[in-house]
Amino acid sequence: MATMKALVKSEQARGLSLRRVEIPTITEDHEVLVKVKYASICGTDLHIYQWNEWAKNRINTPQISGHEFSGEVIGVGKAVKGVQIGDFVSAETHIPCGYCRLCRTGNMHICRNMKILGVDTDGVFAEYAKVPEVVLWKNSPALSQHFASVQEPLGNAVFTVTTGGVAGRSVLITGAGPIGLMAIQVAKALGAGPIIVSEVKDYRLDMAAKNGADYVFNPTKEDVFRKVKDITNEEGVEVALEMSGNEKALALCIDALLPSGHISALGVFDKPFPIDINKVIFKNITLYGITGRKMFETWYIASSLLLNKRVDLNKIVTHLLPLEEWEKGFLLMEQGNCGKVVLKIGE
Repeated sequence: MATMKALVKSEQARGLSLRRVEIPTITEDHEVLVKVKYASICGTDLHIYQWNEWAKNRINTPQISGHEFSGEVIGVGKAVKGVQIGDFVSAETHIPCGYCRLCRTGNMHICRNMKILGVDTDGVFAEYAKVPEVVLWKNSPALSQHFASVQEPLGNAVFTVTTGGVAGRSVLITGAGPIGLMAIQVAKALGAGPIIVSEVKDYRLDMAAKNGADYVFNPTKEDVFRKVKDITNEEGVEVALEMSGNEKALALCIDALLPSGHISALGVFDKPFPIDINKVIFKNITLYGITGRKMFETWYIASSLLLNKRVDLNKIVTHLLPLEEWEKGFLLMEQGNCGKVVLKIGE
């Protein structure tokens, strides 16, 4: 039996374990086997590592974690037509059924029967991964392999920003984690300004400034609402991007928004909480929930931004670690003392 190294959620408790497991084999005609080169750590992976309430209710153990990757196709099923052996690929995380009403109306990213790579299936923190052809994205050879592994979260940022129509408009971004940092660059590339960022961690505030934010504020030390009003001549911002999953941040977005403005909410909240819906109504606010990426509209935009050097991931990927140092990467994520962390899996 041929085996590989893999990072496995083996216990229903905090942590992961690096193990040797069997290399997956193609069993369905539409499947593709990929030799994984790089995989990046996502907030979802951190929740699985921490074993929070969401993970306890969603993850079956044992299971290989991870869903953001790049690699080389080394095997294809008989029905596969879009990729071939040797292709340089990444993949969409959302695995759609292809036949429900949502899939058939251009909304595969919210498929009714969706499975999520590394959540509902074995993931990509491993030397080899098996994925269905429908989620694969063929990369340009001009794109660096470790940056290619970060396109999935970049797609989150693209979806969040483009939904708001930011060209020539003032933007507030609450939360400067890796996707929030990407959103700064995407918004700037699309002509937004000024770009104001609210973030509680000073490390990430510094990163936000380096990634192109015009103003950065720590809401635990400054009145961000007042700052926004001062910057916008008392009007408020035209677009707000909520990336933190913090209820106070969403309240700030609603309060700091110009009437008739737009909020794109990507951050996932730990629990339900009340909002002042009358403010949303009487300010004529559009509140747009963001999940995943448009398949594959946002992938085309993200790829174009990277290949045309409108987005620079060098300013966002702060750590490139071997798979064996996976725990260092997760602890950096937990502490917030990093941008994007990428694991080198194979040659």
